[in-house]
Amino acid sequence: MNNNREWISAGHVTEKISDKIDIKEEIIRLKKEKNAIIMAHYYQINEIQDIADFVGDSLALAQQASQTKADIILLAGVYFMGETAKILSPEKKVLVPDLNAGCSLANSCPAEDFAQFKKNYPDHMVVTYVNTTADVKALSDIVVTSTNAVGIINSIPRDQPILFGPDRNLGNYLQGLTGREMVLWDGACHVHEQFSLEKIVALKKEHPDAQIIAHPECKKPFLIMADYVGSTAALLKYTRENSGQSFIVATEAGILHQMQKFSPDKVFIPAPPNDSTCGCNDCEFMKLNTLQKVYLALKHEYPEVKVEESIRLEAVKPIQRMLDISSQLKL
Repeated sequence: MNNNREWISAGHVTEKISDKIDIKEEIIRLKKEKNAIIMAHYYQINEIQDIADFVGDSLALAQQASQTKADIILLAGVYFMGETAKILSPEKKVLVPDLNAGCSLANSCPAEDFAQFKKNYPDHMVVTYVNTTADVKALSDIVVTSTNAVGIINSIPRDQPILFGPDRNLGNYLQGLTGREMVLWDGACHVHEQFSLEKIVALKKEHPDAQIIAHPECKKPFLIMADYVGSTAALLKYTRENSGQSFIVATEAGILHQMQKFSPDKVFIPAPPNDSTCGCNDCEFMKLNTLQKVYLALKHEYPEVKVEESIRLEAVKPIQRMLDISSQLKL
Protein backbone atom coordinates (compact mmCIF):
# COMPACT_ATOMS: atom_id res chain seq x y z
CA MET A 1 0.00 0.00 0.00
CA ASN A 2 1.68 3.18 -1.19
CA ASN A 3 -0.53 5.70 0.53
CA ASN A 4 -2.18 4.70 3.81
CA ARG A 5 -4.44 7.74 3.67
CA GLU A 6 -6.26 6.25 0.69
CA TRP A 7 -7.57 3.53 2.91
CA ILE A 8 -8.11 5.25 6.25
CA SER A 9 -11.57 6.39 7.22
CA ALA A 10 -12.68 6.87 10.83
CA GLY A 11 -9.63 5.06 12.14
CA HIS A 12 -9.70 1.89 10.09
CA VAL A 13 -8.99 0.59 6.61
CA THR A 14 -11.88 0.94 4.17
CA GLU A 15 -12.29 -0.94 0.92
CA LYS A 16 -15.18 -2.42 -0.98
CA ILE A 17 -15.06 -6.17 -0.42
CA SER A 18 -16.32 -8.37 -3.21
CA ASP A 19 -19.34 -10.54 -2.42
CA LYS A 20 -17.39 -13.43 -3.93
CA ILE A 21 -14.82 -13.34 -1.13
CA ASP A 22 -15.26 -15.65 1.84
CA ILE A 23 -13.91 -13.33 4.54
CA LYS A 24 -13.24 -16.10 7.06
CA GLU A 25 -11.31 -18.15 4.51
CA GLU A 26 -9.32 -15.07 3.50
CA ILE A 27 -8.44 -14.33 7.12
CA ILE A 28 -7.19 -17.88 7.58
CA ARG A 29 -5.15 -17.62 4.36
CA LEU A 30 -3.64 -14.26 5.34
CA LYS A 31 -2.73 -15.51 8.81
CA LYS A 32 -0.79 -18.41 7.33
CA GLU A 33 0.81 -16.31 4.59
CA LYS A 34 1.97 -13.59 6.98
CA ASN A 35 2.66 -15.71 10.08
CA ALA A 36 0.05 -13.73 11.96
CA ILE A 37 -1.92 -14.50 15.09
CA ILE A 38 -5.32 -13.09 16.02
CA MET A 39 -5.81 -12.43 19.70
CA ALA A 40 -9.32 -11.45 20.80
CA HIS A 41 -10.76 -10.24 24.07
CA TYR A 42 -13.84 -11.95 25.52
CA TYR A 43 -15.88 -8.81 24.80
CA GLN A 44 -15.47 -9.03 21.02
CA ILE A 45 -18.39 -9.96 18.77
CA ASN A 46 -18.99 -13.68 18.38
CA GLU A 47 -17.59 -13.89 14.83
CA ILE A 48 -14.25 -12.44 15.88
CA GLN A 49 -14.00 -14.70 18.91
CA ASP A 50 -14.65 -17.71 16.68
CA ILE A 51 -11.97 -16.80 14.11
CA ALA A 52 -9.34 -15.90 16.73
CA ASP A 53 -6.35 -18.11 17.53
CA PHE A 54 -6.56 -17.06 21.16
CA VAL A 55 -9.42 -15.62 23.23
CA GLY A 56 -8.81 -14.31 26.73
CA ASP A 57 -8.93 -11.53 29.27
CA SER A 58 -6.32 -8.79 29.68
CA LEU A 59 -3.86 -10.94 31.65
CA ALA A 60 -4.06 -13.85 29.24
CA LEU A 61 -3.66 -11.53 26.24
CA ALA A 62 -0.58 -9.95 27.82
CA GLN A 63 0.92 -13.36 28.56
CA GLN A 64 0.19 -14.61 25.05
CA ALA A 65 1.69 -11.47 23.50
CA SER A 66 4.93 -12.07 25.38
CA GLN A 67 5.17 -15.67 24.18
CA THR A 68 3.93 -15.75 20.59
CA LYS A 69 6.31 -16.59 17.75
CA ALA A 70 4.13 -14.84 15.17
CA ASP A 71 5.52 -11.96 13.11
CA ILE A 72 2.22 -10.08 13.24
CA ILE A 73 -0.17 -9.76 16.18
CA LEU A 74 -3.68 -8.59 15.37
CA LEU A 75 -5.23 -7.54 18.66
CA ALA A 76 -9.02 -7.49 18.48
CA GLY A 77 -9.99 -5.59 21.58
CA VAL A 78 -9.38 -1.97 22.50
CA TYR A 79 -6.35 0.17 21.75
CA PHE A 80 -4.56 -0.11 25.12
CA MET A 81 -4.49 -3.89 24.62
CA GLY A 82 -2.69 -3.38 21.31
CA GLU A 83 -0.25 -1.06 23.09
CA THR A 84 0.40 -3.71 25.74
CA ALA A 85 1.16 -6.27 23.03
CA LYS A 86 3.54 -3.83 21.34
CA ILE A 87 5.25 -2.99 24.63
CA LEU A 88 5.95 -6.68 25.23
CA SER A 89 6.79 -7.51 21.60
CA PRO A 90 8.50 -4.45 20.07
CA GLU A 91 9.99 -6.49 17.25
CA LYS A 92 6.56 -7.58 16.03
CA LYS A 93 4.04 -5.67 13.99
CA VAL A 94 0.91 -5.12 16.07
CA LEU A 95 -2.35 -4.33 14.29
CA VAL A 96 -5.78 -3.29 15.54
CA PRO A 97 -8.94 -3.43 13.43
CA ASP A 98 -10.07 0.08 14.40
CA LEU A 99 -8.01 2.88 15.94
CA ASN A 100 -11.16 4.35 17.48
CA ALA A 101 -11.67 1.30 19.68
CA GLY A 102 -10.58 3.09 22.83
CA CYS A 103 -11.52 2.60 26.48
CA SER A 104 -13.59 4.89 28.70
CA LEU A 105 -11.57 3.81 31.75
CA ALA A 106 -8.23 4.52 30.10
CA ASN A 107 -9.62 7.83 28.84
CA SER A 108 -10.61 8.77 32.41
CA CYS A 109 -6.94 8.85 33.38
CA PRO A 110 -4.89 11.23 31.19
CA ALA A 111 -1.16 10.72 31.72
CA GLU A 112 -0.47 14.41 32.41
CA ASP A 113 -3.10 14.55 35.16
CA PHE A 114 -2.01 11.24 36.62
CA ALA A 115 1.61 12.42 36.74
CA GLN A 116 0.54 15.46 38.77
CA PHE A 117 -1.59 13.28 41.05
CA LYS A 118 1.36 10.95 41.60
CA LYS A 119 3.57 13.86 42.71
CA ASN A 120 1.27 14.40 45.72
CA TYR A 121 2.20 10.94 47.05
CA PRO A 122 5.97 10.54 46.53
CA ASP A 123 6.29 7.68 49.03
CA HIS A 124 3.49 5.59 47.49
CA MET A 125 3.97 2.61 45.22
CA VAL A 126 1.98 3.25 42.04
CA VAL A 127 -0.17 0.27 41.09
CA THR A 128 -2.28 0.68 37.97
CA TYR A 129 -4.94 -1.43 36.37
CA VAL A 130 -4.00 -2.69 32.90
CA ASN A 131 -6.83 -0.60 31.40
CA THR A 132 -4.55 2.41 30.91
CA THR A 133 -2.52 4.00 28.14
CA ALA A 134 1.15 3.21 27.60
CA ASP A 135 1.97 6.65 29.00
CA VAL A 136 0.24 5.86 32.31
CA LYS A 137 1.87 2.44 32.51
CA ALA A 138 5.22 4.21 32.14
CA LEU A 139 4.39 6.15 35.32
CA SER A 140 3.61 2.97 37.26
CA ASP A 141 5.55 0.62 39.51
CA ILE A 142 3.35 -2.43 38.94
CA VAL A 143 0.49 -3.13 36.55
CA VAL A 144 -2.33 -5.47 37.60
CA THR A 145 -5.38 -7.08 36.03
CA SER A 146 -8.62 -8.03 37.72
CA THR A 147 -7.35 -11.62 37.68
CA ASN A 148 -4.15 -11.05 39.64
CA ALA A 149 -4.78 -7.75 41.49
CA VAL A 150 -5.55 -9.28 44.90
CA GLY A 151 -2.48 -11.52 44.85
CA ILE A 152 -0.19 -8.73 43.74
CA ILE A 153 -1.55 -6.23 46.30
CA ASN A 154 -1.07 -8.85 49.02
CA SER A 155 2.53 -9.38 47.88
CA ILE A 156 3.42 -5.75 48.59
CA PRO A 157 4.83 -5.17 52.13
CA ARG A 158 2.14 -3.97 54.54
CA ASP A 159 4.07 -0.85 55.47
CA GLN A 160 4.32 0.30 51.85
CA PRO A 161 1.60 2.87 51.01
CA ILE A 162 -0.12 2.34 47.67
CA LEU A 163 -1.62 4.64 45.06
CA PHE A 164 -4.07 2.75 42.83
CA GLY A 165 -5.68 3.80 39.59
CA PRO A 166 -7.61 4.33 37.53
CA ASP A 167 -10.71 2.31 38.49
CA ARG A 168 -12.23 3.45 41.79
CA ASN A 169 -14.68 0.53 41.89
CA LEU A 170 -11.95 -2.06 41.50
CA GLY A 171 -9.84 -0.10 44.00
CA ASN A 172 -12.60 -0.13 46.61
CA TYR A 173 -13.13 -3.84 46.03
CA LEU A 174 -9.40 -4.53 46.49
CA GLN A 175 -9.30 -2.50 49.69
CA GLY A 176 -12.12 -4.60 51.10
CA LEU A 177 -10.45 -7.90 50.19
CA THR A 178 -6.89 -7.05 51.18
CA GLY A 179 -7.47 -4.70 54.10
CA ARG A 180 -5.08 -2.21 52.49
CA GLU A 181 -5.84 1.51 52.58
CA MET A 182 -5.01 2.89 49.15
CA VAL A 183 -5.15 6.32 47.55
CA LEU A 184 -7.53 5.91 44.60
CA TRP A 185 -7.72 7.70 41.28
CA ASP A 186 -11.36 8.57 40.47
CA GLY A 187 -11.99 6.71 37.21
CA ALA A 188 -14.51 4.14 36.02
CA CYS A 189 -15.59 1.95 33.10
CA HIS A 190 -18.75 3.21 31.42
CA VAL A 191 -20.08 -0.32 30.89
CA HIS A 192 -19.78 -1.39 34.51
CA GLU A 193 -21.02 1.98 35.78
CA GLN A 194 -24.31 1.71 33.89
CA PHE A 195 -25.84 -1.46 35.30
CA SER A 196 -29.30 -0.94 36.74
CA LEU A 197 -29.73 -2.22 40.30
CA GLU A 198 -33.50 -2.02 39.95
CA LYS A 199 -33.50 -4.07 36.75
CA ILE A 200 -31.15 -6.69 38.18
CA VAL A 201 -33.38 -7.05 41.26
CA ALA A 202 -36.35 -7.50 38.91
CA LEU A 203 -34.43 -10.14 36.94
CA LYS A 204 -33.64 -11.99 40.15
CA LYS A 205 -37.35 -12.07 41.01
CA GLU A 206 -38.09 -13.50 37.55
CA HIS A 207 -35.28 -16.04 37.89
CA PRO A 208 -35.00 -16.82 41.61
CA ASP A 209 -32.66 -19.76 41.04
CA ALA A 210 -30.23 -17.72 38.97
CA GLN A 211 -26.92 -16.74 40.55
CA ILE A 212 -25.72 -13.16 40.14
CA ILE A 213 -22.09 -13.01 39.06
CA ALA A 214 -20.26 -9.69 38.66
CA HIS A 215 -16.99 -8.15 37.55
CA PRO A 216 -15.17 -6.12 40.26
CA GLU A 217 -15.38 -3.00 38.05
CA CYS A 218 -19.07 -2.85 39.02
CA LYS A 219 -20.28 -0.47 41.72
CA LYS A 220 -20.28 -1.71 45.32
CA PRO A 221 -24.06 -2.45 45.61
CA PHE A 222 -23.80 -4.96 42.76
CA LEU A 223 -20.77 -6.63 44.31
CA ILE A 224 -22.56 -6.92 47.65
CA MET A 225 -25.58 -8.63 46.13
CA ALA A 226 -23.53 -10.88 43.82
CA ASP A 227 -23.14 -14.59 44.54
CA TYR A 228 -19.68 -14.46 42.96
CA VAL A 229 -17.30 -11.66 41.99
CA GLY A 230 -14.36 -12.21 39.67
CA SER A 231 -12.43 -11.24 36.56
CA THR A 232 -13.80 -12.06 33.14
CA ALA A 233 -11.81 -15.29 33.02
CA ALA A 234 -12.84 -16.15 36.59
CA LEU A 235 -16.51 -15.60 35.78
CA LEU A 236 -16.20 -17.95 32.81
CA LYS A 237 -14.47 -20.59 34.93
CA TYR A 238 -17.09 -20.24 37.67
CA THR A 239 -19.97 -20.89 35.28
CA ARG A 240 -18.19 -23.94 33.89
CA GLU A 241 -17.47 -25.49 37.27
CA ASN A 242 -20.46 -24.42 39.35
CA SER A 243 -23.46 -26.74 39.55
CA GLY A 244 -25.87 -23.84 39.07
CA GLN A 245 -27.92 -23.88 35.88
CA SER A 246 -28.65 -20.18 35.41
CA PHE A 247 -26.64 -16.99 35.89
CA ILE A 248 -27.31 -13.26 35.73
CA VAL A 249 -24.05 -11.89 34.34
CA ALA A 250 -23.01 -8.34 35.33
CA THR A 251 -20.21 -7.57 32.89
CA GLU A 252 -19.91 -6.81 29.18
CA ALA A 253 -22.23 -9.12 27.27
CA GLY A 254 -19.56 -10.47 24.91
CA ILE A 255 -18.48 -13.03 27.52
CA LEU A 256 -21.81 -14.82 27.24
CA HIS A 257 -20.67 -16.32 23.92
CA GLN A 258 -17.86 -18.25 25.60
CA MET A 259 -20.06 -19.15 28.57
CA GLN A 260 -22.66 -20.64 26.24
CA LYS A 261 -20.02 -22.51 24.23
CA PHE A 262 -18.56 -24.17 27.33
CA SER A 263 -21.93 -24.74 29.05
CA PRO A 264 -24.57 -25.12 26.31
CA ASP A 265 -27.17 -26.52 28.71
CA LYS A 266 -26.99 -23.56 31.11
CA VAL A 267 -28.87 -20.26 30.94
CA PHE A 268 -26.99 -16.94 30.88
CA ILE A 269 -28.88 -13.69 31.34
CA PRO A 270 -27.08 -10.40 30.64
CA ALA A 271 -27.54 -7.79 33.34
CA PRO A 272 -29.15 -4.69 31.76
CA PRO A 273 -27.97 -1.08 31.96
CA ASN A 274 -30.14 1.85 33.09
CA ASP A 275 -30.77 3.37 29.69
CA SER A 276 -31.46 0.33 27.52
CA THR A 277 -34.43 -1.79 26.54
CA CYS A 278 -32.32 -4.45 24.84
CA GLY A 279 -31.45 -6.23 28.09
CA CYS A 280 -27.70 -6.23 27.46
CA ASN A 281 -24.74 -3.97 28.18
CA ASP A 282 -22.24 -3.71 25.33
CA CYS A 283 -18.99 -1.77 25.20
CA GLU A 284 -19.37 0.59 22.25
CA PHE A 285 -15.60 0.57 21.74
CA MET A 286 -15.20 -3.22 21.73
CA LYS A 287 -18.06 -3.50 19.26
CA LEU A 288 -16.38 -1.16 16.74
CA ASN A 289 -14.34 -4.13 15.58
CA THR A 290 -15.87 -6.26 12.84
CA LEU A 291 -14.81 -9.30 10.83
CA GLN A 292 -14.48 -7.08 7.75
CA LYS A 293 -12.08 -4.75 9.60
CA VAL A 294 -10.04 -7.73 10.82
CA TYR A 295 -9.71 -8.94 7.22
CA LEU A 296 -8.68 -5.53 5.88
CA ALA A 297 -6.25 -4.90 8.72
CA LEU A 298 -4.49 -8.18 7.94
CA LYS A 299 -4.58 -7.56 4.20
CA HIS A 300 -3.05 -4.07 4.39
CA GLU A 301 -1.20 -4.51 7.70
CA TYR A 302 -2.82 -1.35 8.95
CA PRO A 303 -3.77 0.30 11.33
CA GLU A 304 -0.53 -0.41 13.17
CA VAL A 305 0.07 0.29 16.87
CA LYS A 306 3.09 2.45 17.59
CA VAL A 307 4.62 3.12 21.02
CA GLU A 308 7.46 5.59 21.43
CA GLU A 309 10.55 3.65 22.49
CA SER A 310 11.30 5.82 25.54
CA ILE A 311 7.74 5.22 26.78
CA ARG A 312 7.90 1.53 25.94
CA LEU A 313 11.08 1.01 27.93
CA GLU A 314 9.43 2.51 31.02
CA ALA A 315 6.04 0.85 30.46
CA VAL A 316 7.48 -2.65 30.03
CA LYS A 317 8.95 -2.62 33.55
CA PRO A 318 5.65 -2.65 35.54
CA ILE A 319 4.08 -5.09 33.08
CA GLN A 320 7.02 -7.47 33.43
CA ARG A 321 6.81 -7.16 37.23
CA MET A 322 3.17 -8.18 36.97
CA LEU A 323 4.02 -11.19 34.81
CA ASP A 324 6.89 -12.21 37.09
CA ILE A 325 4.81 -11.94 40.29
CA SER A 326 1.89 -13.74 38.62
CA SER A 327 4.23 -16.56 37.63
CA GLN A 328 5.79 -16.78 41.11
CA LEU A 329 2.41 -16.77 42.87
CA LYS A 330 0.77 -18.92 40.15
CA LEU A 331 -1.97 -16.33 39.69
